[in-house]
Formats: sequence, C-alpha cells, structure tokens
Amino acid sequence: MRGKCLCEKIEFEITGTVPKLYQCHCSLCRKQGGSASNTSFIIEAKNLRWVCGQEYISSYVKDTGFRSDFCAKCGSPVPNPLRNMPYVWVPAGLLDDADQLKIVAHLHVGSRASWDTISAQGTRYDTMPKFAELIELLHSKTKT
Repeated sequence: MRGKCLCEKIEFEITGTVPKLYQCHCSLCRKQGGSASNTSFIIEAKNLRWVCGQEYISSYVKDTGFRSDFCAKCGSPVPNPLRNMPYVWVPAGLLDDADQLKIVAHLHVGSRASWDTISAQGTRYDTMPKFAELIELLHSKTKT
C-alpha cells in the first residue's frame, strides 16, 4: 500500500498487513490536522519504506514528546516514529488505496471538541489506553 503528501514530494510504502484505524480526538491532534480528530494507524517501523522525499520532511516536537512530522512544501502530516518505540504513526488520509480499512477505536473522547460527533463504530476511550492494548486492538485478526 502506498501513500503520499498533498504535493506528492513525499511518498512511502507500507508492507505487511495494514492494521485497523483509530481516531484521536485530543486537542493536539485537532490542532495538528485542523479537524475534529485525526484518523491513523500504527505499524512496526520495519514495515515503512520511504519511496522518495525524505529531504522534505520537517518535524515539530513539543516538550511533552508529542511529535508532528510534515511536508515542508505542502504541510501535510507524514508518518513519524513513536518516541523510542519500534513503531511509526501513519495518517490514513495519505493512503492511495484504503478501501479495506476500518476504524476500531476512538481515543481521548473525554476531551473531544463540543462540536465533534463521534460515530458509533469502534471502542471509545475517554483518554489514551495502554499502548499494548491499543496495538492489540489495531492488529487483531478478528473483526471488531
């Protein structure tokens, strides 16, 4: 599965099984994407290959460790490593072919925007679940 930023300067490929999606409704994700939430998934770093454009990636890291990588040309968020873990966060909106993907979790529902209406699809978490629990849910082989 391939993805790219808006200006198509940055392109990447995902190998292996693409996990299920989650939407995060926290204030940081709202500000990062300019929307009610972000829709993304988490994969093992070894399953991401940059096709082109890594030289266009810029990063912003808050003191808390929240990281946002983005295209320096068009501003699209792009995949970025998750702190010191062997995982990568991938924004689902960058994917060229995402027909088979399904949202299975909503994170930080307790701090969602007052105007945010969350679908009934997926497990809701008021805050962030334990990372292992989230990975288990996103990579589960069973239908949720």
